[in-house]
Amino acid sequence: MPTVIVAHFKTNIYEYLEALQKSTLDKLYEEPATCLAIFRFVFSSFGYDPSKGELLPSLARQLVMSLLFSTQVMSKADLRQWIKNDKESMSKFEEALDKLQKLHIMIEQETKTIVLNSSFKQKFQECLTGGGTHQSFGRLYNKPHRHSQSNSHKLPDIKLLDEHAKTKWEEILHFMVGTDRMNSPGASVLKVVTKANLMREKEGKGLEITNKGFQFLLQDVNTQVWAFLIQYLDLASEMLHMNVVEVLNFFFMLGSLELGQDYSVEGLTDTQRQLLDDLTNYGLIYRPKKSSKRYYPTRLATTLTSGNSAIVSNSASSNLTDDDDSATEQGFIIVETNYKLYAYTSSQLQISVLNLFCNLQYQFSNMVTAEINRESVRKALKHGITASQIISYLTSHAHPQMKKRPALLPSTVVDQIQLWEMELNRLVITNCYLYKEFRTFADYEVVLKHANTLGVVIWSSDSKRMIGIAEAGHERVKAFIKRKIVQRRSNGGDTTSSASGTPAR
Repeated sequence: MPTVIVAHFKTNIYEYLEALQKSTLDKLYEEPATCLAIFRFVFSSFGYDPSKGELLPSLARQLVMSLLFSTQVMSKADLRQWIKNDKESMSKFEEALDKLQKLHIMIEQETKTIVLNSSFKQKFQECLTGGGTHQSFGRLYNKPHRHSQSNSHKLPDIKLLDEHAKTKWEEILHFMVGTDRMNSPGASVLKVVTKANLMREKEGKGLEITNKGFQFLLQDVNTQVWAFLIQYLDLASEMLHMNVVEVLNFFFMLGSLELGQDYSVEGLTDTQRQLLDDLTNYGLIYRPKKSSKRYYPTRLATTLTSGNSAIVSNSASSNLTDDDDSATEQGFIIVETNYKLYAYTSSQLQISVLNLFCNLQYQFSNMVTAEINRESVRKALKHGITASQIISYLTSHAHPQMKKRPALLPSTVVDQIQLWEMELNRLVITNCYLYKEFRTFADYEVVLKHANTLGVVIWSSDSKRMIGIAEAGHERVKAFIKRKIVQRRSNGGDTTSSASGTPAR
């Protein structure tokens, strides 16, 4: 069985920013809200975890704050004096400096001095001191609400905003899983999921989920939202012809807004106003109606740059709607040593996610029983889900009773899931061309030596005079053999071909 190789696609904003040109980053840093978002959107210096929205090590924050209001000229050697002189501390310093330089926040000049990006320094100073005349953090909607006194037109409260975000985000996840509970999402959602290869066209059967889509479902909500927005960024620049800088600035601004507060669309650019409709479909924005002059950020938006959990997880858990959702937020899965799994939930989406790697057995009003077995795990592995993702999902959604154990998950279950993955990956099928029927062993050796030099030999057998050549090297090896035949003909030798290469799949 061939190993499923899953192509990497960007799921965190750091990778996207790192790939931007310096001129684009300079334009981004002209907005104080963007500077603050990048500064606070941080991760622990003990490890990089993009699922938590990590952008800069904590040491990098200290370096930025130390230089932000300083007028002294600093060299790299000067900065090293602030760091503890041991291998681990210096390694973290180099990592922090590297990330700052990749984001063009910190620049090493020709004179070997280290300075902050001038745009970033000025706007971040304004952000912290309250200077400037900007509206970078949104413009409050100060006009009186027309229906504020009417019982039939209540202003949206936080509960309504959370329900809107939960409904819209679940709509996307339900569509990907293939349940019939939700309506089909809007056109912009379909464009993103197909462009990101989360779903693909299936002959005569519409869209079907891909291996990337299966992995996407097992991620935490912040990773899901950022992965979705990053794919939207590519879509915005390539197909919608939007200004990427304005789109990114708006995303970062949303992360700094206050939940439950309404903001005016005045002051937004045409690109950002166009964004409102799509972000409403994703659950990041709530608008009373499409023509409304105000908008409300939901918790999905306000947690974009905070690192906190949003109200909707990849299992669609929420702590704001009912008791079942509240229990789910705390954890709802119990795994026993006999591979039995008990999920205390009635959510169809949660059940569908479990069905990706479990064999469902019985469903009650508030509980589902399932079994983790070889067939169910192999099915998940073939769709691109890894053993570590399954284990991580079970760990992050473990019931509070599980957390009282010395080991959160039974070691027998964890080890067996990993063994099933190793079992599936023992054999790797690779497409190649089989060269055989060499007239002499010398001809075989000459071709084998040349193919080894090219690094395209997959398999060879001296006794059978056969060589398996990778597809990428087939044309070069074939050309080499033809040259040898021409040389032999010019020297008056045997003009019969010495070998034949046929596809072996």
